[in-house]
Amino acid sequence: MSEQTLSTPWSRSLGLRVPVVNAPMGGAAGGRLAAAVRAAGGLGMIGMGSAGSVTALRRELAVAGTPDGIGLVDWVAARETGLLEAAIAAGPRIISVSFGTDFSWVPQVRAAGILAVTQVYDAPGAHRAQDAGIDVLVARGSEGGGHGADRLALLPLLDAVLDIATVPVLAAGGIGSGRTLAAVLAAGAAGAWLGTCLAAAEESLLSESARLAMLAADAGSTTVTTAFDEALELPWPSIYPARVLRNEFTDPWSGLDELPDSERLRAAIAADDPRLAPVDAGQGVGLVTHIEPAAAVVDRLCGDAAELLRTHRE
Repeated sequence: MSEQTLSTPWSRSLGLRVPVVNAPMGGAAGGRLAAAVRAAGGLGMIGMGSAGSVTALRRELAVAGTPDGIGLVDWVAARETGLLEAAIAAGPRIISVSFGTDFSWVPQVRAAGILAVTQVYDAPGAHRAQDAGIDVLVARGSEGGGHGADRLALLPLLDAVLDIATVPVLAAGGIGSGRTLAAVLAAGAAGAWLGTCLAAAEESLLSESARLAMLAADAGSTTVTTAFDEALELPWPSIYPARVLRNEFTDPWSGLDELPDSERLRAAIAADDPRLAPVDAGQGVGLVTHIEPAAAVVDRLCGDAAELLRTHRE
């Protein structure tokens, strides 16, 4: 297959067939998705988001076996006693901890022979992460779904981070086609950190209604907000809003007379009603047109990117 020709020094160093990683999306990237991405030749990650816990991690590990990677949220890891230690004990190849400025976890992860990874949003953040001993940087552009600092679009960010990076840099945010994958690899990224394009995959933990909401969306259907975190009293730092699908909670004037209160939001989440409940999605969501296995997504993106890069070299 043409995807076999798509590689980078970083992906080859890890023995990956293709230079892609599934983002550790809370509520979507469980053990099945991580295993499916690994089987497709990429690096599969389990994500522990706002609801992350030792119990939840062990449940997903039972599905995935030894995962390639585990992703944690800074404030969740601090709140959930033993979560970082459980992630290290699982023996993944990489552990990512993002959405914070405390890098005290890095020596502990590296001492276990695991690569330490974190997301960055500008050059100063990349400098701080490198100084702390981070092994791989994830340059996450504002196009990306879920939480992240809304500072720079991916390509300007990638330029800024690659200029100062002394470690491999993965690109994240809005990558949902062979074209965009080829673009970031041609720009010098060591690989792609894929979220939205895999969130609706068959192996994802997403509910059926959330998948259907993604299928009905287009590139203009997302917005950046802290409204859900505030209503649910989640301690996300305000500098990390979430990119989500617009709905009657983010745009109350679209169908309601006033902003729903937190109780109504919690009821909608419990009922799995995306008219009010949050659905994380990046600006590449319009490229998600049907539900399919993760392997089909990875094969298509990597095959198309390999062909584009080959054509432009000739």
